[in-house]
Amino acid sequence: MWEPDTLRAGPAGPGRSEDGMSGKKKSGPARAVPRAYGRLTRHERDTVQRMLERRASCREIARELGRSPSTVSAEVASHRFVTAPKARRGERVDASADLSAACPRLAAWPRCCNGCGRYRAIGCKRRPHVFYEARAAQLCADSVLVSSRRGIDADEPAAAARLEAIRDCLRRGLSPEQMAARNGGPVDLSPSTIYRWVSAGYDGMTNMELRRKVGYRPRKRAAGRAATRHSARRSHAAFLALGEDACAAAWC
Repeated sequence: MWEPDTLRAGPAGPGRSEDGMSGKKKSGPARAVPRAYGRLTRHERDTVQRMLERRASCREIARELGRSPSTVSAEVASHRFVTAPKARRGERVDASADLSAACPRLAAWPRCCNGCGRYRAIGCKRRPHVFYEARAAQLCADSVLVSSRRGIDADEPAAAARLEAIRDCLRRGLSPEQMAARNGGPVDLSPSTIYRWVSAGYDGMTNMELRRKVGYRPRKRAAGRAATRHSARRSHAAFLALGEDACAAAWC
């Protein structure tokens, strides 16, 4: 098949690169491939903290992680914690908080005290001290993720309508299997979801309203395995008390 000379691949010669284009090499570091997954991992947060201590710019950190600069900026601004004064230690600083009066460094990037030479050299007298810490940021992000998965995944009117339909069916003596829409019932939920909502006590419902569930004796469960004989210093609780870094090092 005929190919135009401009598209035909050939050996690279003087003034010509392997792709047949100009022989000039593009300068600058190679960029990481952007990720489709939105949430930052603990390893990425450790990288953010480490590069903040090195006084890296927002774009440098974003290039290292393969993320957008806005993602890095929002991550640092949303997970800042007060270390001084003692009365506010551990307090989380909101991303919209204006701390420009305390220090100009807190008004713009990096919006935290990480990598501040004044703090390291002579001890900064300005208050508050605000730091980004990867471990605290990960715990905070995990708690938000857990709380977002609780409750009913619907707006208030739709949730109220479903709960009212379940209550009406319970008054008529229907079981969750009979309520479910897949079995021809009026409630657009699966039986397991209905059981879970009733057990959670949504809208004041209790398991006592489920006639079959309270009509049987509790199932007998197998006895738990006996604890391994060892001293308290070698227990699992003692292992967890060592801290996250020590536990991670033990598995290496």
